[in-house]
Amino acid sequence: MLFHLKFLTAVWGPFRIMGSHLVLTCLGTMLAGAVVWFFLPRLWRVLPLDHGKKLVKDGELSAGKPTGAGFLMMLLTLPVLLLVLPFSGPGIDTAKTFGEFIAGLAELLETPSSWLLLVNQQWAIVVCLFAAMFAGYFDDKSSHPWGRTKKGLIDAAIALVAACFLCRFQPVAIWLPLWKAPVVMAWWWYIAMAVPVLWFTMNATNCSDGVDGLAGTLTLMSLFALAIFLYGVVGHQEISRYLLVPHNPEGARWGILVATFAGSIAGYLWYNAQPSRVLMGDAGSRFLGLLVGIAVLTCGNPFLVLVVAPIVLVNGGTGLFKIFLLKTLTRLGFDTTNPNLPRPESSQDAPPPARPCWLARQLHKVRFPLHDHCRTNLHWSNPQVLMRFVLIQALAMPILFLILVKIR
Repeated sequence: MLFHLKFLTAVWGPFRIMGSHLVLTCLGTMLAGAVVWFFLPRLWRVLPLDHGKKLVKDGELSAGKPTGAGFLMMLLTLPVLLLVLPFSGPGIDTAKTFGEFIAGLAELLETPSSWLLLVNQQWAIVVCLFAAMFAGYFDDKSSHPWGRTKKGLIDAAIALVAACFLCRFQPVAIWLPLWKAPVVMAWWWYIAMAVPVLWFTMNATNCSDGVDGLAGTLTLMSLFALAIFLYGVVGHQEISRYLLVPHNPEGARWGILVATFAGSIAGYLWYNAQPSRVLMGDAGSRFLGLLVGIAVLTCGNPFLVLVVAPIVLVNGGTGLFKIFLLKTLTRLGFDTTNPNLPRPESSQDAPPPARPCWLARQLHKVRFPLHDHCRTNLHWSNPQVLMRFVLIQALAMPILFLILVKIR
């Protein structure tokens, strides 16, 4: 909303800073962080309590803590977004007087909701983020956690809707490693590529949420890097041309959206530092993972997710890959039971034993997500896991970025 008040420059000159996307980006980051930091401890009593995690080291320590803080993070960040994230619409962008602004705003509000969401792409994505948050929140609140299939299908549906809003059923230009010229994808190919990326980032981020401050800190680093890239590269015509990256005129607005949510994570991490007082739950990890995937796709290169979130993908993604492999081996008739767990006594009516599998035994030697393996098998403390994972990602990101952008 502040962006559209720049017409007040005629009344007082300093109002022109309201038209600066950089000012709005910084303002959104600081305001979101301050609002979440101030209100979160005053509101988390309304959140459900965590039941503890059975198969994770020290998982019982989280029992009784408020969980699902992503619900409050989204609600508290929404007023900040309304303040700093511009709207798009006929008349409102070019308003030079108060009368023109009111007329443009009225026309925008009278626009049918379906067209309004297509025009205001960033606000359409905010709706998808709310859907991911509510799906995770209802899972956090449920006395019986949802099954993997149910959650996976819901995540896929949300990812599909988000991918449709991103492409708006139009061809999309992307850039790829080792390829100079942009590649124009038909919208159906783009959706087929985008949905797996969004689904994977949602679930990899969710799997990484097991150590105080870990998922939040890693996601914060990813979002800040993506916000800088969206504002300084994708949204800058000359720099994007120099780096051979397709220019997006709304790159700066995407930067505002991403940076504002990064600020809200900073406010949450104040209370999630060990020993944590509140947990983000699926309500937080799912919408943040979706936001990382959306920001990556908006930058125009799906491989950018390997640059901005390498530890999240390795830490959480390998667990998803292990589950997929074990299920596949089970369907092929191999024995995938964990040799470290006691086997039930066999009876005469029991089916014949499955074929032994070397790969399954090796997979069971490594605990997933990897942060749990580091704590259990390598005896790292929670602060050691957090600091070492953050250091690895901080060192890997600039190196991987140079490789991705310059080797083309």
